Amino acid sequence: MAVAVEGGEKWFRTCDVTGFKVDVRAEKIARLNAVVAVVSFLIAIIAALLLVLTRWQLFHVLPVDWYYRILTLHGLDALVFWIIFFELAALTFASTAFLNTRMSSPAAGWLGTGLAIVGWLMVNYTILTGNADVLMTSYAPLKAHPLFYLGMILFAVGALVLVVVFFANLMIWRRENPGQSLPLFVYGLMAAAIIAVITIVSGAIIYIPTFLWSLGIISDIDPAVYKLIWWGLGHPSQQINVAAHVSVWYLLAFLTVGGTSINEKISRFAFVLYIVAINVASAHHLLVDPAVSPVWKVWNTSYVMYLAVFASMIHAFAVPSAIEVAQRRRGFTKGLFEWLKAAPWGNPAFSGLMLSMIIFGFIGGITGVVNGMEQTNIIVHNTISVPGHFKGAVVGGTVLAFMSVTYYLIPLLFRKKIAFYGVSKFVPWLFGIGIAILAVSMYILGAFGVPRRHWDITFSGGPFTYTFNPVTDFFWALFGLGGILAVLGALIWIIQVVVSVFFGKPFNGPQDLQIPIAEPPPPAKEEEGKFVAPGTFALVLLFIVTFIIFVALNYGWLSAMWEVK
Repeated sequence: MAVAVEGGEKWFRTCDVTGFKVDVRAEKIARLNAVVAVVSFLIAIIAALLLVLTRWQLFHVLPVDWYYRILTLHGLDALVFWIIFFELAALTFASTAFLNTRMSSPAAGWLGTGLAIVGWLMVNYTILTGNADVLMTSYAPLKAHPLFYLGMILFAVGALVLVVVFFANLMIWRRENPGQSLPLFVYGLMAAAIIAVITIVSGAIIYIPTFLWSLGIISDIDPAVYKLIWWGLGHPSQQINVAAHVSVWYLLAFLTVGGTSINEKISRFAFVLYIVAINVASAHHLLVDPAVSPVWKVWNTSYVMYLAVFASMIHAFAVPSAIEVAQRRRGFTKGLFEWLKAAPWGNPAFSGLMLSMIIFGFIGGITGVVNGMEQTNIIVHNTISVPGHFKGAVVGGTVLAFMSVTYYLIPLLFRKKIAFYGVSKFVPWLFGIGIAILAVSMYILGAFGVPRRHWDITFSGGPFTYTFNPVTDFFWALFGLGGILAVLGALIWIIQVVVSVFFGKPFNGPQDLQIPIAEPPPPAKEEEGKFVAPGTFALVLLFIVTFIIFVALNYGWLSAMWEVK
């Protein structure tokens, strides 16, 4: 391992696998953010198991107060802390090592990381001590302890500092490499960082006055204003994830089979569409609110949202086509799908990539469009279908992509061998299948009217009771099965990561690589036709047909509910 010396301080090491020049100061910051991310994920997974065994009325393990406490904990640690800490690690590492450049300000990096961690600790403490049973959205007039809001503010400020450092790192790279384009992976992360700035500013706009309200300095917070501005934080924070995990898809396609986008300009354009259009999808959370106009609702949930859907469709073709082209250049050209059959399915990073794309597209993406349209949204609004969509989009898409790329980060970032490598090939399948079952069962339960965030759907002890269609018992069983499988897969992955990072064997070089990095495929032959990815085209057609059928069914259900004749 070569080390460069500058100013009497050892700043860099040269990666003996990739050849990248790694700023060891940035590497340490990235490592710490990644570790905190995994701890947050562990908290979220334990909470998820308790929630599954509570919502499933057969067990109903948590009392009502602890149910809402754990639901608050799960929402923030799963949807905010785990993912954003992981993304901060990615932004730091990608903008230095991946670009062969130095970190602009290690001091600012440590400051941002410290603020984010302090905020994370404060929020988790106030929740677990029963001082913030307000759920992830913390809608006014629900009020938490001031430490809760202060913790969220500190976390947001810390994350924003690291995002600013990321942009500063890009400026250094640009000055050192005039005229060059950012690698597609880093370009996608830059899109995620831009969305993050918009998101964090929205959070500051609403959390600062809410903090003052909790202290009694401000007399009240208008609930309608709070909800409108908060969703400028709540939903766009998940769009940071979309841009980030799509970037990881491109990276994994390259690492696992040597695949690159067949048209990088179009892929980059799709990321720009995310920046321009994807945040307005927040409107679907406000469709039954009288505070915003019907014109605003229709504009955001139709014309503008379709631009974001179009961007995802571009990526849905670009990533698998990159894999197909690379495989066909290696000689796997028989029929439509030999390239797919001969892919490295034994590599957990590849199988995780493919499952992430399938679950995100077929479950998260399709349900997201239905949820996001004003007309069909009303069928599932405020039902358990909504978190079912989250499971398909955020967990099946983002989390599985992050879990998969970690199998490369353990040796390359932490310089450790992967512990219990033999079980790695099963983890993406166990987690992915579990999440798919969980998401689908939740969406169907929501179609039967099962509410979200509700401790007891039988309303026992209330002035009235309600009995759902008996068929829901079957889907509750699937719900429990899927949740347990997903939790089991996540816990195995967490054990692998913890043992590898803290107790694993040192990684001493390319000879210790357990998961290979693919060599670039042979160059394209001149006689090859222009239609280079027929298999991917067939899969995209399958997706479109599935999408059309599902949307048509939802409009059919809507017309039946409204008795449109």
